[in-house]
Amino acid sequence: MSQPPNPAPVPQSNQSLLRVYVYYRTLLSALLLFMYSHQFAPNILGTSAPQLFHFAAIFYTALNAIALAILWRVKFHAKQQQRFALFVIDIAAISLLVYASADASAGLSYLLIISIAAGSMLLRGQIAIALAALATITIISINLIKPEQLDGQALFAAGSLGTMLFITAVCFLYLTQKIKASSEEALIQTKQAAHSQRLAQTIVERMRTGIMVLNKDNRIEMVNQSAKQLLNLTGNKQYQTLCNMPELEQQIKFWRTYYYTQNPVCRFPSSPTEVKISFAELEPGANSDTLMFIEDNRAISQKAQQLKLASLGRLTASIAHEVRNPLGAISHASQLLAEAEALTDADKRLTEIIGHHSLRVNQIIENVLQLSSRKAAQPETFELNMWLQEFLDEYQQGQTKELHIHLNLCPEDLQAKFDFSQLRQVLTNLIDNGLRYSFDASGEYKLLLEIGFCIQNDAPYIHIKDYGIGIKSCNLEHIFEPFFTTEKTGSGLGLFICRELCEANQAMLSYQHKDNQLSCFELQFAPPQKTL
Repeated sequence: MSQPPNPAPVPQSNQSLLRVYVYYRTLLSALLLFMYSHQFAPNILGTSAPQLFHFAAIFYTALNAIALAILWRVKFHAKQQQRFALFVIDIAAISLLVYASADASAGLSYLLIISIAAGSMLLRGQIAIALAALATITIISINLIKPEQLDGQALFAAGSLGTMLFITAVCFLYLTQKIKASSEEALIQTKQAAHSQRLAQTIVERMRTGIMVLNKDNRIEMVNQSAKQLLNLTGNKQYQTLCNMPELEQQIKFWRTYYYTQNPVCRFPSSPTEVKISFAELEPGANSDTLMFIEDNRAISQKAQQLKLASLGRLTASIAHEVRNPLGAISHASQLLAEAEALTDADKRLTEIIGHHSLRVNQIIENVLQLSSRKAAQPETFELNMWLQEFLDEYQQGQTKELHIHLNLCPEDLQAKFDFSQLRQVLTNLIDNGLRYSFDASGEYKLLLEIGFCIQNDAPYIHIKDYGIGIKSCNLEHIFEPFFTTEKTGSGLGLFICRELCEANQAMLSYQHKDNQLSCFELQFAPPQKTL
């Protein structure tokens, strides 16, 4: 069996208005009782029936005091029936006071206008009209009951008062409905505005792009979570101003002076993450707030890298068809020429050179094709210590020479994110290079691998350290460029491919070499929670 719906809660404005009206009726009844007791208007109040007036005033004042005490209860809300009963009591009490007084058609009877006006604001339409009709009938009945006061003028005054009561009820009903409709519309608009504000705030807070708003004094008005992470403001509670970030403050000052400049790519000491910053004015004007968009440059580089690889794939595919066929013909002709009987030793040496460099060019083509045809990275999260141990075991099984690879694991379990096949390719290339350089310098194939965690970057890393002589300082800025090599037999694509694979996984590959220390390549993974 379905239950009847709960009555709608009384609006707070109606409850406040009802309390004000109860204050009024309590004050009115107490004032009338006081005036009658002290004979302030002996010719008007209680002249026809003094005892009736006295007892009615006392009873009316007591009822009003009780109603006022009930309304002051915290959880009490008067229902429609209770409010109607309240106004009926007012009409009855005022009618008794009018009946007990000298003039039944004027004076106290006009107090009913206030009661009808309040009833029209606190009751429904038909009930308010019924209340006005009840008050009119009561006033006319009082005049009819008193034959000594019954004349045309008294009836006309009573009828005029009744007309005023109906006009008051209709006018206040109309005004109340208009005010109620306006209040409901304003409430709906307020809720919609609050919902839109919460929605916009949630969207801004969850955006991957960092958002920061600065006023003209470079005080931070708003900053979302991504901006805090990119600028490493998460653990710093004193970030209301840019006093701790002079580099960023300098960039903002430069942009305000030269607003047409390109968006800078910066790396601040407080945050090692390389970020790209875009500036905009919230409103036109010199004193407008500044809006900053802060993006992780690694993600931007990854997208640009994907476009670059797509273009490179189309280019290398055409190069492979144009170069590979004639290269194969040259290599085959060199082999046939080497089998001729009339060749001298010098001619045989020339055929060896042709064959050797044909193989080298073919290897370059293979590397370029491998780079261009590589699939998009599919990074997966894994435990770094365990994975690297398994990789080294697999790597050393396929080697015929004696290797001395020492692995320093991190005491903590580190989670990294990378495409497995691409990570194998990167580490294989770096380890091959490190072992070769170590053998050239020391005569042993030895290497040192270290796993650690960078607190500043909030990311794990792998150090590949060899015992070679290191890379010359003049070549450091070129080692990751394609086709750059310091060896006669190298293609110059190994490190370039390694860095491309790292950028595709939002990781960073860099070279470090300090005095009295081993030559080191650092592979720094992206934090797993920040990768796309």
